[in-house]
Amino acid sequence: MSFNPARRWVVLNVLLGTLTVSLNNSSLNPALPAFMTAFEIGPLLATWIVAGFMTSMGVTMPLTSFLSQRLGRKRLYLWGVALFIGGSLMGALADSIAMVIAARVVQGIASGLMIPLSLAIIFSVYAKDERGRVTGLWGAAVMLAPAVGPLCGSLLLEWFSWRSLFLMNVPIGLIALLMGLGVLPDSEPTERKPFDLTGYVLIASGIGLLMVAISRMHHADTLLEPANVGMLLAAVVCLVAFVRVELRREAPLLNLRIFALRGYRLSVVIAVVQSVGMFECLVLLPLLVQTVLGYSAVWTGLSLLCTAVFASLFGRIGGSALDRHGPRRVVAIGLLLTGLSTLALGLLKSDAGIGLVFGLMMVRGAGLGLSYMPVTTAGLNALPEPMVTQGAAMNNISRRLVSSLAIVIASLWLEFRLAAAGTEAQLTATPSAISEVFFATGLLILLALPCAWRFPLSDETAEPVPAALEHR
Repeated sequence: MSFNPARRWVVLNVLLGTLTVSLNNSSLNPALPAFMTAFEIGPLLATWIVAGFMTSMGVTMPLTSFLSQRLGRKRLYLWGVALFIGGSLMGALADSIAMVIAARVVQGIASGLMIPLSLAIIFSVYAKDERGRVTGLWGAAVMLAPAVGPLCGSLLLEWFSWRSLFLMNVPIGLIALLMGLGVLPDSEPTERKPFDLTGYVLIASGIGLLMVAISRMHHADTLLEPANVGMLLAAVVCLVAFVRVELRREAPLLNLRIFALRGYRLSVVIAVVQSVGMFECLVLLPLLVQTVLGYSAVWTGLSLLCTAVFASLFGRIGGSALDRHGPRRVVAIGLLLTGLSTLALGLLKSDAGIGLVFGLMMVRGAGLGLSYMPVTTAGLNALPEPMVTQGAAMNNISRRLVSSLAIVIASLWLEFRLAAAGTEAQLTATPSAISEVFFATGLLILLALPCAWRFPLSDETAEPVPAALEHR
């Protein structure tokens, strides 16, 4: 594909939209106490400010492929941006916690439309051998946002009120909306296919029940609550039934047969493993830095910023390497760096300096930059072009569900270990429990290395496309 400056405006526009979503979500995390004070609510209801967003986003993502076929990618993406602006205004004007949660649900629906479409739009204007560099830039910005978001949220809370956390999205969203009208490529709706209502009800119920159950599991004793057990079992039944139904459909909501393509299948496995590592670290690092090493929360934020900055820097390098050499070597190196640095974090003793933590987090960031976005790009490259939106949606759904479960498992393991140690031995048991979870996470990442080695080479022009995908 020849050089076309207009393509850069497409990338910039998509970045504005996705960055707004990422910054908004992470900036609200430190604001939960402010909402509790403003509306005189408890922590359980306050967590729905986050849980409502995540659940609505999860149940919307499966619809993106069907809706983009009906409306076109450009129109659906811009509707998502407009909906996000509307949700932000609703949140800024809210006079009750119910309105705040409703605003977050609207934002989650908008995000569920925008995130899977963002890469599909970029892919529509870049050839396969150019996508690594541009998605490296996209991934660098998206990885940096979660680390910068809490800082932005804290500053806005310091200077203004919680309403500013919603209002900050409006001007950026309006710029993205107006710019998108002019720069995004037009895409005509494709063949109208019937809506798979049964499939959507099953996957939406499965994701919704699972996310609600996870959001309620703050302590070990919640595992025994009948409501939580019932929701988990119902979620598993719905998701299993969804798989069985979709494999029998001629026009499924999500064509699960794309997992038959080795490149895509392996990319999802690696992306899920790296996501588990990223989210586990968000839970473990504050405990390590503040509880074991005895530093303040500021140093935790700086440590996470080290990872984000290096992930952004090396994301560009990883994308360029993907375009030149294919995914095997660069993704394997990234997994190796991430896995070894995670294991090393588990070896730190209470007398370790914060500089060592910074160094290991930088290595983790470099590994993420070299593997996470390049393998996602390579996996989507393995798909037929009409399947890219579905592939991006299923990648996102898989990552978010498994990562959420992994965080619950890690948190429960820490609680079980501390409870088993008893009150007097908790000071010595805490570092051991944290180390064990770091070790388990690091080993999981290293176990994904064979997936990188088995990835199709760049000169393998295309995998044979199953007949079930050719007409989809």
